Amino acid sequence: MIDFWSALMSTIDGALIQATALTAWEGVAVVLAAAYLILAMKGNIWCWFAAFASTAIYTALFWKVSLLMESVLNVYYMAMAFYGFRQWSKGKGDDAGIEVISWSLRRHILLILTTASISVVVGYLMATYTQASYAYLDAATTCFAVMTTYLVAKKVLENWLYWVVIDFVSIYLYLQKGLMLTSLLFILYVAMAIAGYFLWRTAMRDQRIALAQ
Repeated sequence: MIDFWSALMSTIDGALIQATALTAWEGVAVVLAAAYLILAMKGNIWCWFAAFASTAIYTALFWKVSLLMESVLNVYYMAMAFYGFRQWSKGKGDDAGIEVISWSLRRHILLILTTASISVVVGYLMATYTQASYAYLDAATTCFAVMTTYLVAKKVLENWLYWVVIDFVSIYLYLQKGLMLTSLLFILYVAMAIAGYFLWRTAMRDQRIALAQ
């Protein structure tokens, strides 16, 4: 009996130590993710360093807890952090990197239709072959997040509008799952995405004024 309780306490202590370590790394990842958003809003190229570090931590954390697809998605985000840095480095040598651009409505409609079509296929596969909840919405947020990350790297102004919609849908999903704190975090993300849009639009307007002079 003594051996049983000793083994049980040892197991609990080990689990607590592991959970504390995971929580600490998760906290670092969250801070870096927030730094990425703030720097991206300002058009600062250093946002990609924060993004790479944050997603590297999340890749390891998700793999540790067996969320393999989330881990794979963060590997993509790591690759996009490298790509985004390369793209923004093509600017004039300052921290702002390349200039903010805006795509035509026709181009966005085509992009939305293509991404939505892929989302339906992915959602069908998830609904048919997995136990995923809200498979189609989950697939849509993931596919559009992948696409929108590319728009951030290309410094397309409208990326922030996509994030607003993605974050609102994510809030609904998290609320349905009872993830209240995560829902509150994404409400903050919505506000930051709106602010990012206006900051980038101002930057684009300043660029045009500078070119006209």
